[in-house]
This record gives sequence, C-alpha cells and structure tokens, in this order.
Amino acid sequence: MNEQLDHIAALIGQGRPDLAAELAAKVRVLYPTAVEPARLHGVALLSAGRVDEAISVLQAAQAIDPASIETLCNLGSALLARNDARAALTVLHSAQLIAAGHPAVLNGIGTARRALGDAQGSRDAYLAATRAAPGFLGAWLNLAAAELALAQPGECERIVRMILQQTAHAEALLLLAQALAAQGRLEEAAVACSEGERIAPHDARFPYQLGMIADEQKRPGTAAAAHARALALDPSLDAALAQLVFLKRQLCDWTGLDALSDRLRDAVANGAAEVTPFGFLAEPASADEQLHCARNFAEGTVRRVDPMRDKARSLFPQRQAAAPLRIGFASNGFGKHPTGLLTVAFFEALQRRGVDFHLLATAAADGSTIQQRLRASARQWHELDGMPAPAMAAHIAECALDVLVDLRVWGGGNISEALALRPAPLQVNWLAYPGTSGAGWIDYLIADRHVLTAGMRRHFSECVAWLPRCFQPSDPGRIVAEPPPRRACGLPESGVVYVCFNNSYKLDPRSVQRMSAILKAVPGSVLWLLSGPESSDANLRASIAQAGIDPGRIVFMPKLPHADYLSRYRHADLFLDTAHYNAHTTASDALWAGCPLLTTPGETFAARVAASLNHHLGMDALNAADDNAYIGIATRIGNDPAARAALRAQLEQSRQASGLFDMEGLADDFLSLVQRMVDRQRAGLAPAPIE
Repeated sequence: MNEQLDHIAALIGQGRPDLAAELAAKVRVLYPTAVEPARLHGVALLSAGRVDEAISVLQAAQAIDPASIETLCNLGSALLARNDARAALTVLHSAQLIAAGHPAVLNGIGTARRALGDAQGSRDAYLAATRAAPGFLGAWLNLAAAELALAQPGECERIVRMILQQTAHAEALLLLAQALAAQGRLEEAAVACSEGERIAPHDARFPYQLGMIADEQKRPGTAAAAHARALALDPSLDAALAQLVFLKRQLCDWTGLDALSDRLRDAVANGAAEVTPFGFLAEPASADEQLHCARNFAEGTVRRVDPMRDKARSLFPQRQAAAPLRIGFASNGFGKHPTGLLTVAFFEALQRRGVDFHLLATAAADGSTIQQRLRASARQWHELDGMPAPAMAAHIAECALDVLVDLRVWGGGNISEALALRPAPLQVNWLAYPGTSGAGWIDYLIADRHVLTAGMRRHFSECVAWLPRCFQPSDPGRIVAEPPPRRACGLPESGVVYVCFNNSYKLDPRSVQRMSAILKAVPGSVLWLLSGPESSDANLRASIAQAGIDPGRIVFMPKLPHADYLSRYRHADLFLDTAHYNAHTTASDALWAGCPLLTTPGETFAARVAASLNHHLGMDALNAADDNAYIGIATRIGNDPAARAALRAQLEQSRQASGLFDMEGLADDFLSLVQRMVDRQRAGLAPAPIE
C-alpha cells in the first residue's frame, strides 16, 4: 500500500489530481479501514476543485481515525475552500485539543480566523505557528500578510526581508511590494515587483501590482503596459482589464480600445466583481450595465465584510422621534478637491441654520483654505483616514446619526466596507458619484428630475429622493479674476475659442469627432483643452490631424490653481461638453465664470449632469438633441459674433435670476428632503421614493 500511496502523493504534486483521485478511490476499496488512502483521496479531490466531494471523503477519513491531525487539517482547508470558515475553525479547534502546539493546526486556525475577519486572532495564531516551527515558511508568509492586514507594513517588511535573505520566494516579494507601497515607498515597491516578474514570469500578480503602483505614481503609460502584461498572463484577471481600459482612456490611446471595452462589458454581464464602477462610468455602457457593474462590485464588498460583522460593534442608537436632525457627510474630498469646492458654501449655509452635522474625512488633511472653511462649518469634524472598516463603522455609529450621506460612494475614500456594516439607520448616495451604488446598504440617492428622470429610476438600486432644484451645490463666493492676455495663455489674438477642461478620460472618440467637425466649420477657431497625462496630448493632436485639421489648433492648458483656472474661462466662447461622461464640477465652474456650455443629454446620470445645470439656468436651448444638433449649434454660435454676445448676456442674467447658485435655498430644500426620509424611518417605514 505504501508504494501506491507514494504514487498518489506524487501525482498530486505533479498537478495531476484527477488521476490521483482515481487511483486513491481504487486503493480505498482495497483498504477500507485505512485512513491514509481516504485522506489522500480527499486531498486529490480538493486539488481538483471538487470541494464538496473532498469534504465528504475527508469526513469519512476522520471517522476512520478521529485523531489524525493531518486529516483534520485537510478537512479544515476543504471547508475554507467552501467558504465555511466557522466549520473549519470548529474542526481545527478539535485538532488543537489533540495536539495543542501543532504548527499546521495553528496555521490553519490563523487562516480560518482571517476568513472570519479576526485580523488580530489570525496574527496571533500565525505567530504561534512560527514559534512552534521556526522553519515553517508558509506560517511566516501568513504572519507577514496578517501584519499587513493590521496596518503594520513595517513589520510585514521585516518578516519578508528575513525570508528573502534565505530564498528568492515569489510570495515574499509580492508581500514586500505591498508593504513598501503601503508605506509610500513606491519606487522600492516597483523594484520588488520587477524582481518578482523576473523570478516568476508567469505570475500575473506581479505586473498587476506594478500597474497599481505606477498608477499611484501618476505614470499611466507604465501602468497600462503592466496591466496589459498581467492580462496576457491571465485573461480572466478582470481587475487588470478594467484598469487597462481606464488607463487607455486617460491616455486618449484608442488603439484596440473598442475590443477591450466590449470585453470589459462582457465581463460585467458575466458577474465580474473586480470591475470598479467609477472607471466603468466612462464606458459607452447603458444605465442598466452600470447598475449591473455596481451590484457586482457591491456583492464583492459584502463578501469581504460579512466575516467582520461579529467583530464590528456598529449598532447605532435609536434616536427620539422629536430629536433634531443629526446628519453625517463622508468624503475623501474635504479639501482642495472638486467635492470640497462644490460643497463648502452649502455646508456654511447649513451652519447658519444651526444644523447638527458632522464631516467625516476619509483622506489625510491637506491644510487648504477650502478645508479650513469646511472644518469651521461643521459641528464636528472626524478624521477617519487609515481606519480599518470595523473601527470606522464603530466610530460612525458612536456619532448617533440619523442619516449618513456618502459623498463619494465608489469614487474613492475606502468607506464602503464600513458603511456595509450599517453604522447609521439611513445611508444616502449624493453628489460626487454620478450613478447608482448598486449597494444594499445605501437607502436613497438624491437627484433632480432632469439628471435622473422617472423613467431612469428602474436602473437604480436606491430609492430616489428628488430635490425641486438642481442636485449639485456650488460655491457662489468664487472670484473670477481677469486672465492673462490671450497670447500668454497660448491662444491666438483673435478667433473663436472653444473650451473643454474635462479630464482626458472623458474625451472619447465620439466627443473628439464632434469637436473636429466644429473646428472644420468655424475658420480660425481653436479648441482649448486641459493638458492630460503623459502621451494624451500628443494622441489627441494625432486624432485631430487624422480628421484633416491642423493640430496646432488645439491649445493645452496646464493644471493651474483654482482661481487662475477659473479666470481662463473669460477667454472662452463656448464649452463643448463630452458625451458619455459630462463635465460636472467643471461645468459648474464654466457657467459661474460666464462661459456658456453645450451638451447632449444622454441616458445615464453621468451623461446628464451638464444638461441639468443648463435646465436649471433656463438655458435648455444648449441641451442639444443629438450630435448633429450639437455640431449645428456650436457652428452657428462660432460663426455669429452677435449670437455669442447674446448668449453671454443671457447666461449672466440667468446666473443672477435662477436658483442654481442659491445655496441658502438648496440648504432648505435639502433639509426638508432629509427630514422626510428620517420621519419615515422613525415611524418604522421602509425607504420609499420621495417626490
């Protein structure tokens, strides 16, 4: 029998588990009371991905010899593979009663505790395993990963460097890269990834990690190349595909992009949980596809969060029915950021009303003037940056809020896992993420009837709460100074100036084709764009040249301080909005600075924001029905100086007369809307659309 068992083990080691399972089944028939054939049969089935069969066979092996530590450890691994961490922990604790200091048992307990969200318990078990067996490499690697999960990247680095002194181990190099990146040592992290690619050239995790690091370094070209390598190694790596597509859009590199975009949309349709919803908004996808993407991503978040629920103490106290509103607003943009720029005057209006509201910042302080105004406006300011999800949820719960408004959702800030633990009785999606969250933990989405029509409601997981005015706040205290002369801005002395200061990923081929047609039809006109990353400007010039237009007619503006940037709109005649993903904060800036904006309302929230601003200004004539109308309006305005002058005068009058920039009115309407949400909740009613 021993020779047969050795053969089974060898087949498993050679990556041939189906043959191993077939042979083990035959040996079990010959030796029905022997534990080892049954145990190896279970291991082979587990290696083949036949998890339920493996569990059944390993339970049979346990029945033969209940004291077999190896069988219990294997059964624990199989239960973990079935995502049944509680059952795995029960089995492993029974093994611990037999052999308290067995390193494999301790290592398995650590893995089960990690799956249950017990980061500290996991770390303690792995540490005990390394003490029991100092040469147990797997336990050391698990301990390093646990330290990283506990926000101890320095300790993770220490452990993996100790391992790397003895062997060039791929897993250790990956952990080293992650630990260095967590400490902000990005160049060193990139070196570790490159070394990992060298020693493990078929491991897609190294180029993927390198791509994430390069993206953080603002090197999108390097990042895109790395993600392309990762995807070539593992075509099923949806996270790399999503990153690659979004990076190519940032670079305005449209070579092969249609095929990649189709592939990405197919992945979303098939349930991919790694496609970030924010990047997916830039795709030519329907509102229903956006909902599907967000739901996939939210379900992935729930799977990560579920094990943390026992450790999270985030139950919120029930407030009295007559208690005044207490509102929390969470964002990673409470500073020199579009969210901060849009909301600061709104929050100051809330302060003047004596509202008890808290600002929960999920990013490090930047010390900007905007942030100082934000801090001064709030009843309480909370620093949540770097908190793990259970601690963040507990902190929010202690605020005893009636409503928590998530101002970023999938736009960044790492708060979604905390909100999935439900730290507030009502949780709301508003403002910075122009789409549905797809998340069961978000109850309402605040919109207006132009940016989100009644017919669009079925594409949103939240109940919609409609404001009677534009959903987007802004700061009417912005000063629009006189700009430098046109020549100093790179503009010709005369000629119509079309402008689009949107981020480069919004400049899709459809939008650029429209812009090219307008330039052709308006002699002497120029297109003024925001300079993008790396090769994006050159790629845009090449696209314009292919359309038969002198690429010198594109002028790029570097990123400027906000006040300087605002002043440039005084030189612009018409803002040409992008199609799939509109100008949002940029649209508000342009209109406030006196530059009319032309857009085409689309079928998604992200494609209707600019149209909502125009509508609430009373300038619906600049909401074109389709691309032909868009080109026709822009051409007519460009070729008619009187029309341009009249349009500016109309905008100036509308800006003063409309309620678009009235933050006092918005504060009143917002509070009324939120009070209705809270009244329903306090009465024991489920969330429902609020007209």
